This record gives sequence, C-alpha cells and structure tokens, in this order.
Amino acid sequence: MPTERFQFAGTGGHQLAAALDLPDGAITAYALFAHCFTCSKDVLAAKRIAAALASRGIAVLRFDFTGLGSSEGDFANSTFSSNVADLVLAADHLRQARKAPAILIGHSLGGAAILAAASQIPEAKAVVTIAAPSDPAHVTGLFKERIEDIRKHGEVEVALAGRPFRIKREFVDDVTERKLTTDIAKLHKALLVMHSPTDDTVGIDNATHIFVAAKHPKSFVSLAGADHLLSQRRDSLYVADVIAAWAERYVEPAATEAVADPVDTPRRVVVQETRASKFQQNVTVAPHRLIADEPVAAGGQDTGPGPYDFVLTGLGACTSMTMRMYADRKSLPLERVTVTLKHSKIHAKDCAECETREGMLDQIEREIAIEGALDAEQRKKLMEIADKCPVHRTLHSEIRIVTRAV
Repeated sequence: MPTERFQFAGTGGHQLAAALDLPDGAITAYALFAHCFTCSKDVLAAKRIAAALASRGIAVLRFDFTGLGSSEGDFANSTFSSNVADLVLAADHLRQARKAPAILIGHSLGGAAILAAASQIPEAKAVVTIAAPSDPAHVTGLFKERIEDIRKHGEVEVALAGRPFRIKREFVDDVTERKLTTDIAKLHKALLVMHSPTDDTVGIDNATHIFVAAKHPKSFVSLAGADHLLSQRRDSLYVADVIAAWAERYVEPAATEAVADPVDTPRRVVVQETRASKFQQNVTVAPHRLIADEPVAAGGQDTGPGPYDFVLTGLGACTSMTMRMYADRKSLPLERVTVTLKHSKIHAKDCAECETREGMLDQIEREIAIEGALDAEQRKKLMEIADKCPVHRTLHSEIRIVTRAV
C-alpha cells in the first residue's frame, strides 16, 4: 500500500511531518489519526492500524505533533490546545488536498484531543477513541511528583517512557483547565469507545466517563488482554477491523473515487500480501475489498476466508443466483435459497462414479435449501438448474490457467 509523506504548517508556523496511508485501489473514506502522548505518527499502533484500515479502503492521515518525530518546533512549547488546533489544521490540509476526514481516531491523549477537535471538523461523521483519558489532566499523572517543581520553576525536564521531555507550566495549566465533558456531550457524531479493562496507564473508568457523557449513537468495545500501547500486532489489527466494520454504518462511501468496471468487461482480481501476518492477503475486486487468510490450525490468523472458502463462496453464490434468475423468469413462488458447502479430500477408490481410480480427489458437498410454496416438480426443476450455474460448469470443465511473471 502506498504512503504519501509531506509536511503542513502547524499552529506555531512549524512544519509538521505527515504520512497518508492509501489503499491500493478505490478510497471509501478518509480518516485522521492522533497518536499517543510523546509518541509519533510512526508508533507501532498508529502504523499498524493505519495500514490495516488502508487495506480495507480507508485512507489514513497521521502526523507528528510539534517537536515529536520528524516535525519541527519544540515539544516544550506545545500544549493540549495547540495539539487540538494542529488536528484541525491537518483536517484542513486533507480537505484541500484530497477530501475532509469522515473518521477521526485518537489513541490515548490523542483520543482526548480528537474529542476536543471533532466539533471543528464538520465533515467527520464517526469518532473513535482508543485507551483515551476522559480528562486531559490525567496525563499529568505520568510526572505527578514533578508538578510542584514545574509550577515553581516554570519548566522542568521529566522522563517519560525512558526519554527526557521538558514540560512547561503552560502545558500543565492547559490540561488542568480543559474539561472534555461539554465537548463529548455536544459531539453530535457517532462515537466508538475502545478500551482495555486491564489498561494500567489509563484506567477503564475513563472509558466509562466518556461513554456516559456521550449521547447516542455510541458504542463500546472491550480490548480484553491488550496493553495501553497495543504492542501486540493482533490487538492493532482487531482495532482496525472493528473500526472499519463499525464506521460503515455512519460513513457514506466516497463513491466518486471508485472506478467501476464496465459491465461487459471481465473484472480483475488482485491478491497481494499484507505482510501483517504469515498468510494474510488483500483481495481487491474492482471497488470491493476482502481479506484472505488461513485458519489458525494451518498457520494463519483466521482474519478472513481461506482460498478454498473463496472457491466454495463462488460456487454457492452462483448456484443461488442462477436459481433465483430461473425462478423469477418462470414466476415461481421461490422465497429464499440457502446453499451450504463443504470441501474435503477423498480417496479416488471410494468414488464409484469417478474416472480417476487412484490417489486423492477433491470433493465438494453442496446442500441446497429451497423456501417457498413450490410443488415437487418445481423443486426438482430448480435443483436441475443449480447444476447449470456457470461456476459449476467451470469447475466441471477443462480449465486453462496461463501464468506469467511481471
């Protein structure tokens, strides 16, 4: 998946380093991601979530706040309010260069900043917080033993995550005075709160406060077993999966950016490794995106259907569609078709009607349930039609596969 790297001007006039993770195909929506306190846009959680969302058609803009990562400026001169302002400027830049973000995502203190900035990004329809504090002042707990020194001297160096940072009185005063309750109550956007019940950096009670303060539509998802920084890859991928599925209800697809294939032109299927796990693949079929994987027992992570699952899906869908077309053409009272399939390997000698007599054979078992007030003759005819679906015929015919290196 391509990543565009660029800079834009922040509130202090400094150039902020940004990365826009783009899908390989059509873009269904744009998202803006705010990273955790003293982190950067390239922290593992941000990179993994952005890449996973991009694989699902959602372009994600992430950037380094002032003085962090590759951005210019002095971190000591930044405040919670300046971070909020930079988020709004990031959305402005995306609006001018591409399209305004429809999804806002914030991790840890970035989640609090996203909640504060949301009202200033009118195009945003869905807001997601991940391990976010309900009060920005919560972050001062990371250096609570130095608060008095900061207030006394105006600026003090503290150690955060093993690195030195200078914290000014202005920062402490800003997060202490800023209350999010009003911002959350007036959000007027769909909200998804994600939090681990065992988060020992930002307690689960913060998620409760955010959820209670918000008005519907709102949702909560427990990140059971995850740590605050989502250091395990599977936790980041799970977060991305949930966000992508949840946001579909609230975000209208950017249909203008999707390139539809002509009806009479065969649609290309593109399969590409995600490298997020051993077997996971991005599957692109014109504007549609899917994930392929292998079951855990086969060495995969079971994040999507396996190769044979897709084969069965094609046969099952084709069977049902063909029966529906015939029933509609003949005005049959067919209400619903359900096709259940299973793939297995059998010994050739166990198949009396098969031409092959040695070795193993592929066997597909297909069960078809037909609902509706149909008589026996109509049901018999529909079952005959099932065997005439194009995919069924393809699987029974000689197939030529032409492979070339590109």
